[in-house]
Amino acid sequence: MDLGIAGLRVLVTAGASGIGREVARAFVEEGARVHACDVDEAMLSALGESDPAVTSTVADVADRDAVGRLFEDALSTLGGLDVLINNAGIAGPTGPVDGIEPADWDDCLAVCLTGQFNCTRLAVPHLKASDNASIVNLSSAAGKFGFPLRTPYAAAKWGVIGLTKSLAAELGPHGIRCNAILPGLVEGDRIERVFEARARANNMDVARVRASAVRNVSLRTMVTARQLADQILFLCSPRGRTISGQAISIDGDTQSLS
Repeated sequence: MDLGIAGLRVLVTAGASGIGREVARAFVEEGARVHACDVDEAMLSALGESDPAVTSTVADVADRDAVGRLFEDALSTLGGLDVLINNAGIAGPTGPVDGIEPADWDDCLAVCLTGQFNCTRLAVPHLKASDNASIVNLSSAAGKFGFPLRTPYAAAKWGVIGLTKSLAAELGPHGIRCNAILPGLVEGDRIERVFEARARANNMDVARVRASAVRNVSLRTMVTARQLADQILFLCSPRGRTISGQAISIDGDTQSLS
């Protein structure tokens, strides 16, 4: 299927690994031009070697000065902007709310929620000039369920949905659509670290934690980063031109995170 996105100018945050890298690669495969950022300079360097078509900037989305430099680089390289993928996020602390350090709470919200604001506010003036403008914000299944022992992360991901729906209503008259993707259990190192942290917090075996999490998914399976990328590409293509303000779950029908 030709998605009609050749030449699309795309910025992906946290694009050096995991979901972000897969999204960047998927866009390039369809002929789009992609600029990525990440806090991990070594991973960005590796991305430059494995995927030379993806240009990049070292940047922490929680740092507004760094985001300003990111946009200078991206706009200079791409010559404009059609798509912003707000993918950057961190897992945040795992533990009871009365044991969470305030600094850890602040850091989680700064990256997972405020980082999306930091990028969006600079992207919008340029997206208004595009004839196929789109923002995709990464939320999570934690954005629709309570998540015991993960209150900062869940709070941030619920906030992403509120941000998304507000942006869709505000920016729709300018031809900019905005949607949120809610991944469930995504295969990879990150979810394994989450399982390990939860196992420690509950004094449980990691395998038991993993099995319990998968049992909460109707399809009894995790999803892949590529499945997320496929949905994101469709939303950002002309075929998704009337889809906006949606919180789209790609989670195998997750029933609970408890």
